[in-house]
Parts: sequence; C-alpha cells; structure tokens
Amino acid sequence: MTTPTTSDTNQFPSPDELRRKREERNRLENEIAEFSARIDAAIYELLVRIRRFGELGGWSGATSYPQWLSWRANLAPGTAREYVRVAHALASLPKTSDALRRGQVSYSKVRAITRVATPATEDRLLHLARQATAADLERIVRAWRFCDRQHEGREDRERRRNHGLSIYPDVDGMFVVRGLLTPEVGAVVRRAIEAASEQLYQEAKNAEPRNPGGGGRHPRFRGNVAAACLRRRQGGDASRRRRQRP
Repeated sequence: MTTPTTSDTNQFPSPDELRRKREERNRLENEIAEFSARIDAAIYELLVRIRRFGELGGWSGATSYPQWLSWRANLAPGTAREYVRVAHALASLPKTSDALRRGQVSYSKVRAITRVATPATEDRLLHLARQATAADLERIVRAWRFCDRQHEGREDRERRRNHGLSIYPDVDGMFVVRGLLTPEVGAVVRRAIEAASEQLYQEAKNAEPRNPGGGGRHPRFRGNVAAACLRRRQGGDASRRRRQRP
C-alpha cells in the first residue's frame, strides 16, 4: 500500500479554496458586466458630443468629419465613420438613445439597429436588441435591410407603372387633366404653369383698361396656359426649321 505524497494531495483543492474561487469568478463576472455598461454609457456621452460638434461645424477645414475625428481621437477610419453615423441616427431614436445612456443595451447593438431603425420601427428593434446577442442582432439587421430593399423596389416599380399624364375632353367639351408625376417632375410642371399663368395675366392686364370693380385674376388665364405654350413651341420649331434650310 502506497502512502499519498504532498504533491498528490495538492491536486485536490480544499472546499474553502473552491468557494473562494467561485466567489472571485462571480465577482469578476459582475464587474465585467458593470464596466461594460459604464463604457457603453461613456460612448453615449461621446456620441452626444460628436453630434453637437458636427452641428457646430467644428470639423470644417478637414476632408470630412470622420477623417477629422479619426485624427483627433486616434480612431480607426471605420470606427470614426460609425461613430459619426450612429451619433446622427440617435437624434431621431430617443428610446434607443436612452437605453444606451443607461447601459441597458451595448453600443454594438445600437450600431446594428441604427442601420435600419426608424421612429416607427424603433420599439420592435429595441426589443430585439434586449433579447438577442449582438451577433444574432447583426444577422437580423442584415435580413431586415434586405427586406426593406425588396419592399422599396416593389413600391418604386408600382409608382413607375402608375406614372403618366392624360388630357382628354369630357362630354361638355371641357378638358380633363389627370396624372401622377414624381415630386420632381410635378414641381417643374407646377412652376411652369404658374409662370406662364402669371405672364398671361400681366399681358392681359397691360392690354386691357383697368376695371376698378374687378379683383383677382380671371380663371381663363389658367385655361389659356396650354394654348400659349403650344403656340410658342410651334413658333420655336418653325424658326429652327427655317434656320436649318440651306
């Protein structure tokens, strides 16, 4: 029968040593989580200042704000770009901003959800951020962005199918104008009609004697816009054809 040596007995820690190690692990775990939350809260304060500094134009003279921030704060260019992007995105996401300020969600999660979050979707995404890991949330956001692009593409195609302008006479001989234009084209058409209407009004006002009892412009000026534009277009086309003759 062999007698246990001192080295053999040291392989098995005592109950007191096991308890001390367990307590130390629990303490370190809590401290890691606490310091991480403090770091996230500090990042929130940093982002608030980054957004305000940008609003004041403090980086003017540099190539870009991220470039200036990368130089001034010793950050990698990608990190600086994300800080600037997230700082501005949080301005319209008050609940996400408050959760980061309190250290309830990490900066990594906030960085992910600000890529797709809007005031309408903030609550759902913030709930996901509290439940999912940062890695899972990144995958959810990628899928969310893909769905958003698909939806936007369908809406854009639908709008393009419905674009158009039609002019046709009704049974009384009046012309009906109906159309669906993009905001840009609609603004141009509106300005053109208003400018032509104003010109016709001024021409008629200068040609006719003043009517003390009259006020405002007659509706016919709006109706004459198309005819005036057509005459001018036809006159311009005829002039160009004359210039092109040998």
